[in-house]
Amino acid sequence: MLRRLALTAVASLAALSAAAPAATAAAPLIPLPPLPVLQGDWPAARDTATRLTVTVSESGNPAADGAFELECAPAGGSHPEAQRACDLLDEAVESGDNPFVATDRNAMCTQQAGGPATARVQGTWQGEDVDAHFSRANGCEISRWNNLVPVLPTAR
Repeated sequence: MLRRLALTAVASLAALSAAAPAATAAAPLIPLPPLPVLQGDWPAARDTATRLTVTVSESGNPAADGAFELECAPAGGSHPEAQRACDLLDEAVESGDNPFVATDRNAMCTQQAGGPATARVQGTWQGEDVDAHFSRANGCEISRWNNLVPVLPTAR
């Protein structure tokens, strides 16, 4: 069986090799149109900046509630822990994780309450739009929140 398959492959290759030169000899060469390689505007470089607005309420820490601006590279804005928050987001990039992805609707989560804290993160992270909501409504959401501390404050 293997020998028959090999012989068929060799015969097919020989037939194609003989037909290719004859086909190209009969067809005249047609010049290609000029390519627009260096014409027009170049696409803008992808903006990988991080500019986020973090809005937190009912965290149990009045100093942590409110709206804060976070900018990275360099770290700045009104966020109380801008450098640590940017470091955490940089680690997420290096590991290939997106900390702003919502919990899968089919996830099995423990039914525990983590308090009334809520947060919303809006803006751009690594050039991608972000509009993420956070709560502490169940085990999955509590874990998601805790994995984003210090971007989000430690909730009590």
